[in-house]
Amino acid sequence: MAGFVFAAPPAFAQTGPFAPLAGTWSGEGTITTSNGGGERIRCRAKYTVSEGGRAFQQALTCASDSYKVDISSNVETDGTKVTGTWSEATRGVSGSLSGQISGPNISAMVEAQGFQAGIAVNTRGRSQSINIKPGGTEITDVTVNLHK
Repeated sequence: MAGFVFAAPPAFAQTGPFAPLAGTWSGEGTITTSNGGGERIRCRAKYTVSEGGRAFQQALTCASDSYKVDISSNVETDGTKVTGTWSEATRGVSGSLSGQISGPNISAMVEAQGFQAGIAVNTRGRSQSINIKPGGTEITDVTVNLHK
């Protein structure tokens, strides 16, 4: 990116499926626990998207009164499949990500030693919804709505 002097005119620029993610998003949602309790959560996400729009780095931070999550991920696509890596700093876990992309929808599984979660992301314009369903933890569901 840095060091390139010439850029293709907009008419010839190719936009990959992750291009709409670029930028900073913020919003709130709910964490649901296995005992049926729930808490409001506030989140902020920053997406740095590759020049071709086929890869991104994400930094997602969410916090409630009882929970904090600090996730970093690197994701790429071939147009239909998504693959990548992720890490969560407050718990010191990291692992792999794999799934599918179809239009504005990404559905994936994240895995690490002893942990697995399903993730669904839908982006429409300046709105994004994220749903995370961890398995085998006290948290059973995380739903977040973000806006640019």
